[in-house]
Amino acid sequence: MTDTSPASALTHEDYDQLDTILDDLRTRDDEVPQWEFCEGFMAAVICCRRPIAQAEAFEMLLGITPDKPLFANDAQRDTFVALWTRRWHEVITALDAQVDTLEDEAAYQPEIMDIRGAVAELSEQERADMAGQELPALGQIWALGFMFAVENWPEEWAAPKDKEAAEWLDTSLQALVAMTEDDTDEPELNAFGDDGPPTVSKARLNAFGDAIWAVYDLREIWRSIGPRVEQVRREAQPGRNDECPCGSGKKYKKCHGLN
Repeated sequence: MTDTSPASALTHEDYDQLDTILDDLRTRDDEVPQWEFCEGFMAAVICCRRPIAQAEAFEMLLGITPDKPLFANDAQRDTFVALWTRRWHEVITALDAQVDTLEDEAAYQPEIMDIRGAVAELSEQERADMAGQELPALGQIWALGFMFAVENWPEEWAAPKDKEAAEWLDTSLQALVAMTEDDTDEPELNAFGDDGPPTVSKARLNAFGDAIWAVYDLREIWRSIGPRVEQVRREAQPGRNDECPCGSGKKYKKCHGLN
């Protein structure tokens, strides 16, 4: 039996199941994103200053509301939620781990695809059939998912008053924004092995590492600052010589202002 506890890491089969569910959801709403986008979105929600409830996150990400359930049935929904929850805990555990290098097994590693690498390994005819299609760069869809969450909860990502923290926040977010751009440099490396054709520039791979560290920093920034405190605004009080708002006709100081 598959371990469905929150602490268990998702397997390749689990990610295939997520892809299958998302493909099915896309038959009812073509704006449903692929998992890599969801992966970036999840990381941003985890790093967000305010805890975002799962229902609120799903509404923003998938457009799911009580009036628009989207899932084919309860079983499909329960499977998606279970897999999402396991990955959620897996990401939190990684981002809270004390790591000195991204090579550490405990480090956060986004679940992404090297689409250009996958296409490069297709047959010549298959590549010809895809000619003209724009292929996303390594980590680009993940970063777009992250920034989608940032842009849709702007009040939770507003710069803090502390100047040093604000600069730290801006630097970290810029590392994510950089990953939303294309990789236009000359491919030199294969992101996932030495045997495949070069599909990623060295600068892009370094930028991807910087973006992952930026996620760690964003998690730390908001954890150290804490959630926003809503200011309590008192209703304006009438002046002492103003007419009392109770309707008595007396001056405030001789009516409710006596209290």
